[in-house]
Amino acid sequence: MTWLVAGLGNPGERYERTRHNLGRMVVAELARRAGERFRKVRFVPAEVAEIREDPERLLLARSLLYYNESGPVYASLARRHRLGPERIVAVHDDLDLAFGALRLKRGGSTAGNHGLDSLVAALGTPDFYRVRIGIGRPPGRQDPADFVLAPIPKRLEAEIAMLVDDAADAVLHLVREGLGPAQERFNRSGPRP
Repeated sequence: MTWLVAGLGNPGERYERTRHNLGRMVVAELARRAGERFRKVRFVPAEVAEIREDPERLLLARSLLYYNESGPVYASLARRHRLGPERIVAVHDDLDLAFGALRLKRGGSTAGNHGLDSLVAALGTPDFYRVRIGIGRPPGRQDPADFVLAPIPKRLEAEIAMLVDDAADAVLHLVREGLGPAQERFNRSGPRP
């Protein structure tokens, strides 16, 4: 069976190490572990790396459009591979979860996440899986857009690396074992103890 794992984020070096690119970091980590490279897709503004998690085949996708406009890219890849929403996993940062939290779910609200809004509109349904990576709210009165697009502070890099690693493990567990077991193992309200 084939799965599409959509790593939400922004293309380009400027955004590479920002909180908003955690989804892209997770699919990059999965590709790195398998020794696979991303390749541009013909006629779709995306890069895809293919890995196997026996017996599953995972298409790790990164849109070449910006976060808030990426839905049609992932929907196009899903159509190309004849995948329904039950075979799509969106991996994304989440302001509404405390920093270090991890949550897996299927369907539900987008909570104002414009990347998810774009994906829901393009697929015509919210009924896909999500791996939500908690980044917490910005401090003080900082604009959330500035917060998610600012470079990750050096002091958080080790924790971010662990979070990306855990989210990558959660994706693999989800496709192998199903949502319930993956939630039981990976859902948490804050950083790993």
